[in-house]
Amino acid sequence: MNLRRDVFQAIADPTRRAILLLVAAQAMTAGAIASNFDTARPTVSKHLQILTECELLKQEQNGREIYYHLNPNKMKEIADFLEPFRQFWDAKFNKLEEIMKNYKPKK
Repeated sequence: MNLRRDVFQAIADPTRRAILLLVAAQAMTAGAIASNFDTARPTVSKHLQILTECELLKQEQNGREIYYHLNPNKMKEIADFLEPFRQFWDAKFNKLEEIMKNYKPKK
């Protein structure tokens, strides 16, 4: 049974979100990424595998090293999915803000 990795399951894990934040700043090797965590290197490698399978990270071979880069196109897909929800809550909070501006407490 071949299960396809789901991007939202991937970002549900706090370690994987932390990896994405690290790699967003600059491309990094697996060793450099692993040095930021108090877990075993194979555990970080598994997280990198999942993020790569979901296409949130891209790998680039540079000599003997493999560098991990953030895939902005895949991140945009996530942002596009979330946008209607952001708009919904912005509208609700704007409406609440308007109600609070017009609220006059009874004395």
